[in-house]
Amino acid sequence: MKPSARPSAPSSRRPLATAQDVAEYCGVPLATVYQWSSRGSGPKFIKVGRHLRARWADVEAWLDTQTIAA
Repeated sequence: MKPSARPSAPSSRRPLATAQDVAEYCGVPLATVYQWSSRGSGPKFIKVGRHLRARWADVEAWLDTQTIAA
């Protein structure tokens, strides 16, 4: 049986952010990112197997909602 061949197009998607990536980007400890996830706050997170990931667009959108007036 011949495996189905899919043309390999260059991906325009960015790799998903790891919890460590989000922590470094936001300047917070890694534990804070895991707290956000467990409490349902912070950016939208995705479970990939047992790993926590986030789309960069979701991180940026969440950060936009965190803006406060001085």
